[in-house]
Amino acid sequence: MAETPFTIHGSKSLVLGYGKIGKILSKDLYALGAQTYVEARKYADLAMIEGHGYEPLPLDNLKYHIHEFDIIFNTIPSLILNDEILTKVKKDALIIDLASKPGGIDFDAAKSYGLKVIWALSLPGKIAPVSSGAIIKDTIMNIIKELGV
Repeated sequence: MAETPFTIHGSKSLVLGYGKIGKILSKDLYALGAQTYVEARKYADLAMIEGHGYEPLPLDNLKYHIHEFDIIFNTIPSLILNDEILTKVKKDALIIDLASKPGGIDFDAAKSYGLKVIWALSLPGKIAPVSSGAIIKDTIMNIIKELGV
């Protein structure tokens, strides 16, 4: 909130990606009173997003709605906010990239348009390495179990 002239409460916030971080972030934004929109590709995820009370935004519609958001959080570790999309972002919007490297924002393009971007790549691993490591271990163990190895 220190990076914006407004609070999260009442802001129109977008979460790009509905993986582990996207799910937790969406829940927290919603609890803080943000108008919470969540982008996803899969129809099952879009249905789940709507079921939780958030506004679903299919990836194909991103370029038509990106100009509406006050705060944009990216959790997708692949280029999603490219030059074409960034030209449509509100000039006073805040963009926060939380994805793993290489991130999902064309940082140079965002800078050239005067957009405010916080590059917080791989933040969970940097801030909470023990918790992040435990989550990764659990994920690997579940994959091994599912494969019957």
